[in-house]
Amino acid sequence: MEISATMVKDLRDKTNAGMMDCKKALQETGGDLEKAVDFLRQKGLAKAMKRSGREASEGMVHAYIHGGGRIGVLLEVNCETDFAAKSEDFLEFTKNIGMHIAAANPLAIQKEDIPEDIIQRERAIYMAQARETGKPENILEKMVDGKMRKFFEESVLLHQAYVKDPDKTIQDYLNELVAKIGEKIIIRRFARYQLGE
Repeated sequence: MEISATMVKDLRDKTNAGMMDCKKALQETGGDLEKAVDFLRQKGLAKAMKRSGREASEGMVHAYIHGGGRIGVLLEVNCETDFAAKSEDFLEFTKNIGMHIAAANPLAIQKEDIPEDIIQRERAIYMAQARETGKPENILEKMVDGKMRKFFEESVLLHQAYVKDPDKTIQDYLNELVAKIGEKIIIRRFARYQLGE
């Protein structure tokens, strides 16, 4: 199939990927725009994985205040270069993550950051709830595992559905930025304050 300049432009407008990457994606997918978008997203994820070993010591600390001063978030996001840290995409990402944390109230950035005592307490609560159903022990474990997966999706920042686009997680949003900027980016730490808590 012939890949026209209009098709390449449409894909570029939709993904912000480079012209040659868009053309290649369309060639690989037989001109199917939706499949080409998926192809580029997968390629971006592969790039993100390659960059995971690099040092990220630049970036910014951002303060986000929400709800007329009722909720505040202090957030550190790192990247590899000062140039990337000053880019509009990086600044927008940092602001959006601060807003997301204010709205979604995650417990930790990664699953491994949640204290073991909280995980054990949640597991015990879910097991007690599961036992109330009277189902056999082997079924109870599966029920608890499912509830724990849901707990992590709701409590871990990188696993949460992004409040501005619930079809993607914060990890997906981060991977898109890594692919676009071409640098390793880390959400290093955050603190969330709520009036009266």
